[in-house]
Amino acid sequence: MALFILTFKFTIIMVKILRVVGQTEPIEVTSKKQEGQKIQKCIIRLKEIGDNYTEYVAAVLGNGATVKYQEGELVAADLSFSSHENQGVYYQDVLAREIVKIK
Repeated sequence: MALFILTFKFTIIMVKILRVVGQTEPIEVTSKKQEGQKIQKCIIRLKEIGDNYTEYVAAVLGNGATVKYQEGELVAADLSFSSHENQGVYYQDVLAREIVKIK
């Protein structure tokens, strides 16, 4: 009997001005794209301005993960949303491709 796994992937990219809620300390992880290479990764929480409910939790990879953001700081964030289905289970990944501090 053969087992077939079907997957579906969809990506949306958007740039928004958001407020920093929090950020984890960067950790070193193994890169999936560059075999054997280590990269920095952290998680950042970003909130829409003037909205009490909409919040994004995104991964930051590479050198961007080592930049420290203060709680309440305004940033312009380039976010990439990916979703995929695997064996009837749906997953969503949010990646902060670039974050720029607004002064």
